[in-house]
Amino acid sequence: MDTFRPSDLAREHGLSTQAVRNYERDGFLPEAARTRSGYRVYTEAHAAALRAFLALVPAYGYAAAGRVMLALNGNDTERALAEIDRGHVQLVRDRETLDAVRAAIGHLTAGPPPARFTGPPLTVGELARRLGVTAATVRHWEDAGILAPEREPVTGYRLYRHEDVRDAELAHLLRRGDYPLERIAAVVRQVRTAGGTEELAAALDGWGRRLTERGLAMLEAAARVSAFLHVGDRPGIS
Repeated sequence: MDTFRPSDLAREHGLSTQAVRNYERDGFLPEAARTRSGYRVYTEAHAAALRAFLALVPAYGYAAAGRVMLALNGNDTERALAEIDRGHVQLVRDRETLDAVRAAIGHLTAGPPPARFTGPPLTVGELARRLGVTAATVRHWEDAGILAPEREPVTGYRLYRHEDVRDAELAHLLRRGDYPLERIAAVVRQVRTAGGTEELAAALDGWGRRLTERGLAMLEAAARVSAFLHVGDRPGIS
């Protein structure tokens, strides 16, 4: 059986030997045997575990990667696979959100954009009258996570500033296009983050590329995890 020093594993990935020791300490690698003088002795199982963990990080994030390896090193394959499954479910949801935003942006840019609101903050009643809806509808959009107005400190009244009015006008337009509230909320969050529909449209390609990169990273991680599961000297496996 081939054995390795911490520096051998570290060199393969451009890590420090302390990082390798830390990964073992945190349970991401199986516990290493020790020589009489206290030096760690790693095997192919440790090398495969490190490859798996480092492949899991870009695919699922550091925390989830750690949970997967803790489960695998505890011989709880079912728990590890459940954690991986959650990552795939999230990727599907992200792709669906991206598709919804792309479709909504296409819907929004097909017609003339709403006039930019530049006046003082509006109350809920004033915003409702501007849109031609009821105040209850505006509050419902807030409950759905579409709007997030500030509150007047003394009275607690909602104050809709120009970004809030923009979001409300986008929501009103998309509702007329029969978009469900949860998808409108996703679109508005992205518009709010990007700073406007034009900026968001320019960012969608980058968002799509990142999702593709994550999906490819998941494939690489699956191969590395499978290799670790099939290592003959994995602790706890006879």
